[in-house]
Amino acid sequence: MPLILRAINMFRQDTIDRIPLVGDGDGVWKDDTISPEELQLAFRNRGMPLEGLAYPITPAGMHYLLTHYDIPYVEEAGWRLRIGGLVNKPMTLTLAEIKQRPKVTLPVTMECAGNGRAHMKPRPISQPWLFEAIGTAEWTGAPLKGILREAGLRDKAVEILFTGLDRGIEGQTPQTYQRSLKITDATRDEVILAYEMNGAPLQPQHGFPARLIVPGWYGMTSVKWLRDIEAIAQPFDGYQMQSYSYRQSKQETGERVELIRVRALILPPGVPDFLTRARVIKSGPVTLRGRAWAGRLGVSRVEVSVDGGDKWAEATLEQQVSPFAWRGWSYQWNAAPGRHGLCVRATDSEMNTQPMEQDWNIQGMGNNMAHRVDVIVE
Repeated sequence: MPLILRAINMFRQDTIDRIPLVGDGDGVWKDDTISPEELQLAFRNRGMPLEGLAYPITPAGMHYLLTHYDIPYVEEAGWRLRIGGLVNKPMTLTLAEIKQRPKVTLPVTMECAGNGRAHMKPRPISQPWLFEAIGTAEWTGAPLKGILREAGLRDKAVEILFTGLDRGIEGQTPQTYQRSLKITDATRDEVILAYEMNGAPLQPQHGFPARLIVPGWYGMTSVKWLRDIEAIAQPFDGYQMQSYSYRQSKQETGERVELIRVRALILPPGVPDFLTRARVIKSGPVTLRGRAWAGRLGVSRVEVSVDGGDKWAEATLEQQVSPFAWRGWSYQWNAAPGRHGLCVRATDSEMNTQPMEQDWNIQGMGNNMAHRVDVIVE
């Protein structure tokens, strides 16, 4: 049997040979098998196909998508955004009135906090992301800072609470999706009330008619289908604040998940095997490409390994389209016949480098381990 077929069959056997799994009592699986409940989540949500890394700006239909509950049906004519709480001038705005405010357009890389969760061992039970919960879009909207200035924040306000129209049951309790930001974070120049994505009105699944965009933070912060913005006197401790934390057990409080960690991904070269997605390429010169990002920080270096991480070589970096968008990279590889494990890792401007193995936490948050792609060279 030719080398390429033997190698592909090995990948397939690894994929198929799964033992029946049993969940433990703390919300994790004991092996890698996907449960029917996780499969249902995976059908409702979607990741960006890694070939989408070829685009500096991700087409809206390829951008990753996570919907916690249902997608609300909203008609523009009846929608209103209320700004209230500890403000001097409460406001109720229509979409047309928001559009009358000064507007900005900003390319932003957004990543789900659970991206890579499915690679953790044991795997937390939730949306089984691999590497695809990512995308970079051009968001257009009104700076939140200006609207809050209009409303006039009172001295007692310490946070801004954002409430969406999406509702459901989580943690055995009815929930409305809510997140908050400290005043200093909510009034940063780059935080916007977005009503367009890539030059078009927001699609229903992306938060029509208006959503929050908080560049540099994981995606759970950018509340969709906004209904209320409220200035509050105490830090908000609702379910969606508590659930996004780095903790080892349900009993711990843990550090809150906030800013995106440094990460790089490889644009898969060659062509894929249908089942395993193992890549097949021809020997000779190959240009490896991908994207790297680091939230609010810059990407200072990207390194590539063609032997599974034993040796690293520096890649060439491209310019960013904005301070909050990913950065392209490339690396010239002379591919020799055989099986190879391509790896990529990035380092941010504060010298944080992606790990080869990820520290475990109960909800699979902030997983930024180095990306590996298996390649068979003919």
